Amino acid sequence: MNRYESIIIIKPSIDEEVKKEKLKQYKKYIKELTNAKVEMQDLGKKNLAYDIKGYKQGYFAVFNLGCNPEKLSELENKYRTDEDIIKSVNIRQEENFEEDEDSEEDEQEL
Repeated sequence: MNRYESIIIIKPSIDEEVKKEKLKQYKKYIKELTNAKVEMQDLGKKNLAYDIKGYKQGYFAVFNLGCNPEKLSELENKYRTDEDIIKSVNIRQEENFEEDEDSEEDEQEL
């Protein structure tokens, strides 16, 4: 299983509560898709280096996950169909993903 870092940028016009719920839903979706632990970081609202779809700012979130390339394609398709996501990038990390069997994921409220 490969390790990936999946970065999404969400429209800045979206409500804070809607953004938190959307990130929680994506984390759940990725976990169900990959059957592996998913780490998420909400980096908040940031200025963009250049306009993306007419936006100068966006909410950034990073998901660290392990999956096969086929599953990553499904995730990319889901990002593309979400009108609130203005940009997404998936980066393959050098090391392979290893699931820690003894650890249980703590569900964190955003």
